[in-house]
This record gives sequence, structure tokens and C-alpha cells, in this order.
Amino acid sequence: MAALAVAAGAGLVWWAAHAYGRHVQTAGVAPEPGGDHVTLRFYRDPASVPVVALRDLSGNTIASKNWRGMVVIVNFWATWCPPCRAEIPALISLQQKYAGRLQIIGVSQDEGEGASDLVKQFAAGHQMNYPIVMMTPELDRAFPDVHALPTSYVLDRESRIVQRHVGLLDAGLAEQETRALAGLPVNASIEQVDRFQPAKLENAAQATDIPGVDLKSLTPAQRMAALQKLNTDPCTCGCDNTLAKCRIEDPKCTTSLPLAQKVVQDIAARP
Repeated sequence: MAALAVAAGAGLVWWAAHAYGRHVQTAGVAPEPGGDHVTLRFYRDPASVPVVALRDLSGNTIASKNWRGMVVIVNFWATWCPPCRAEIPALISLQQKYAGRLQIIGVSQDEGEGASDLVKQFAAGHQMNYPIVMMTPELDRAFPDVHALPTSYVLDRESRIVQRHVGLLDAGLAEQETRALAGLPVNASIEQVDRFQPAKLENAAQATDIPGVDLKSLTPAQRMAALQKLNTDPCTCGCDNTLAKCRIEDPKCTTSLPLAQKVVQDIAARP
């Protein structure tokens, strides 16, 4: 089932990845980018990342204490998540272009038997040039607000979280953030913003936690199927959102709750 989920929507994902990846150059570190002036928003009170020690899919140790001096993007993703797959080419290009200044860490939230082998095969097939680790309780404690995929945490050179992006990354913005935090020239102004923002599900984000809906009793395969359906089926309350988006942005909606609960009940009842 997981393999089918990875293959689903391949044409759409290829188109999105192709269009998205064109925004990022891959050769050398360019001089100050031209184009339109942008505004970068970083937290005014950035929090330091707790010390974590991880192992990537090749068995290599990754320690957060070694991230100091580098810009770091911790990207939470899954093979079944279309926007996650769409942004991978740009992440690859960013890692290649800013090697030595930027370190991307991919955190897979794939679950179930054989998940690590599936992710390892996927990473090799897509020539992902940055380390991939599987989700752990330690990472969940260090980055506790991952409620949708993809979610990307941006860390400055002091290993402090300065921004969090939920949904498909804007490639140009990600590059400007990287340059600014690395001390390279940018065509941008910088604003300080509060860390705590209202819950939103934008930029094709795929929710992984649905208010009012219990997913814990499902098997990993059932959970994946339920999340895919909740993130695609429309709510009929008139909001023009998916069930997942309606539940997150309007938890009091009396239309989306029974519809979302029925999705989970139907999937849980499958043999």
C-alpha cells in the first residue's frame, strides 16, 4: 500500500517539482541575487534547539551540537505526501549550492513495517544529497509543533529556531533566508515577528493531526490512508476547504467533524 501511495499522483508531483525547482540555481554561490526586493521574517525571540543525537539511514550519527556555525533546515516530510515530494528537487539544489554554509536534515514521518527501507529506497532513487533520519520521540520533543507536512524549521548559525514554514516551501524565499542567515548579500529587508502564529494549513500542506479525530487506534497503513483522504475530500459546509483544513481552521464546524470521523471509521473497518 505504501508503494502505491508513493506512486500516486506522480504526474502532478513531477509537474510541481519541475516548476518549483526552476527557482533555485545549482552552480556555485552566486553574487547578491537580483529580482524583486523581498521581506524576510525571523523570530524576535528565537529558541535554541535542544541537544539531539540521531542516526541517518546509513547509520551515521547526526548530533545537533555540530550544527553550530551552519544554517540548518530541518524538513519534516513523508513519501506519501505530494507537496513534500514536490519540494525535494529545490532542497537538493539548495544543499548543493550552499554546501559548507547550509545543512538540510530530512525527517521522515513514514510509519509501519519496512518504513525505513522504503524511505532509503526513495531517497536513493531521488538522489537526495542531505541526510535523512526517521522520526523519533527525541525529535518530537525538540520540534513539538509538527501538525502538517511538509514543515520546515529554519535554524540560524547559533542553532536557534528563527522561522517555521508549514506547507510547500517557497524556493526563492528559502534561498534568501539561507543567504541572510549565512551572512551573504541579499536583496531583502528583515522583520522580527512573534513565534506563535494562528494555525493555518496553506501551501498544499498535508495535516497529520486533525482536531476532534482520533487516529491513534489506526494501523500505520490505515492512518496513512485516512490522512490522504482527509487532506483531499472536501467539506460540505460551504468553506471550500478539505476536511482536514476545515477541522484545523474551524474546529467548531459541526459539518466537518462527523464527516472526518466517518472517514476514519470506514478505514478502520476495512479488513
